[in-house]
Amino acid sequence: MTKRKKKSPIDIPSLETLLQLNLNAAGLDIGDEEIYACVPADRDEQPVRVSPTFTVDLYALADWLAACGIDTVAMESTGVYWIPIYEILEARGFKVYLVNARHLKNVPGRKTDVLDCQWIQQLHTYGLLRASFRPPEEICALRALARHRDNLIRYRAAHIQHMQKALQLMNVKLTQVVSDITGVTGMSIIRAIVAGERRPGELARLRNPKCAKSEAEIAKTLQGNYKTEHLFVLKQSLDQYDFYHQQIQECDAEMEAMYAALPPSEADDQACPPPKPRRGKPRKNQAHFDLTTSLYQMVGVDLTAIDGLDALTVQAIITEIGVDVSPWPTVKHFTSWLCLAPYNDISGGKVLRRRSKKTQNRATTAFRLAAQSVSRSQSALGGFYRRMRAKHGPAKANKATAHKLARIVYHMLKNQTAYVDPGQTYYEEQYRERTLRNLKRKAANLGMDLVPKTAQTLVVS
Repeated sequence: MTKRKKKSPIDIPSLETLLQLNLNAAGLDIGDEEIYACVPADRDEQPVRVSPTFTVDLYALADWLAACGIDTVAMESTGVYWIPIYEILEARGFKVYLVNARHLKNVPGRKTDVLDCQWIQQLHTYGLLRASFRPPEEICALRALARHRDNLIRYRAAHIQHMQKALQLMNVKLTQVVSDITGVTGMSIIRAIVAGERRPGELARLRNPKCAKSEAEIAKTLQGNYKTEHLFVLKQSLDQYDFYHQQIQECDAEMEAMYAALPPSEADDQACPPPKPRRGKPRKNQAHFDLTTSLYQMVGVDLTAIDGLDALTVQAIITEIGVDVSPWPTVKHFTSWLCLAPYNDISGGKVLRRRSKKTQNRATTAFRLAAQSVSRSQSALGGFYRRMRAKHGPAKANKATAHKLARIVYHMLKNQTAYVDPGQTYYEEQYRERTLRNLKRKAANLGMDLVPKTAQTLVVS
């Protein structure tokens, strides 16, 4: 009977050996009406103070932290209450740590505001807190407008549904002959109906020449049961649609001015040529200015050259991650932050569960939408998506393609290199050669040779 090998003793460090890395650290517990601040006990007779959240009180809090010799401040990411104090402290020169609230709630029994701020200050003193990523101030300003623009589009979409419902209640089957009622044909007919026109023939003459349906087919769907109350709803919904459309145009004008105010990139124009003019039908809800050129001047590379990424998708990504990828040392850190990397639960050296972490990161959503759009693309990314879909299903194929897109964007931003699509044929050839190498290696391990079919036929004959 063999004896079991004795395990080597485990070094268990005592808590007293933890080094205090941030000696000039403070902790803030932020609420809607009050902020509790804690500094080291030797800095003030009252190391814990409570401050109202009015702007003048926030400046007074910053003055008190500076008088106590504080260099770095840690705070929880509580709703949007942290943003004003964060911006004020950052402008005053403090190094601010925005900490995920889940990283602070692992120790029970601390349920008061005073104990919370003391606990945050203590953890930050020992360097046990990790700051959440926040892009530079100019990127944050663009991000705020980009998110606001998405909300405006969402609000406008609700009024499009209201117009469709009003038409359906009047039995005007316009949605059966036009794919989008907000197109040229649909809006022309709706505006004429609101203006008082009811004759189907006259309404059908407003058809756009590029429309697939004929005037006779469109006129048949416009013979409706026009009711006063439904016409009133249609009019107000159209007014709301026009209002939000104007708001989107004003938002685009403001964003265009912000892009123009940003310093241009110092990338080499020869290594990263400017984007080529795109042909084809433009995307719906596109910007009302040359967004592609503005993004190229800011980033230095044309990210829209990647299959699946248009100007609006690139804007959604850049306004979330910025143009500098140095906060992520490697591409693995970047894809892990996006929750596009594998996440395994390991215990005892065994993988207990493989899963994908849930996230509300808008950049991740943009990458996933871009991955879904390359499913029919005749490119290397399209071939990769279809191979992964056939092997693992659409869900895993979408995540794998989004992961590959994120890696491409990371390397383009880090190395300032242009993207060149090798094509679907090149990708399939590389995959075939890789498969043959694996088969030859397996055959060699079994003491066999892998012979091509043509050579085998010659030997037999």
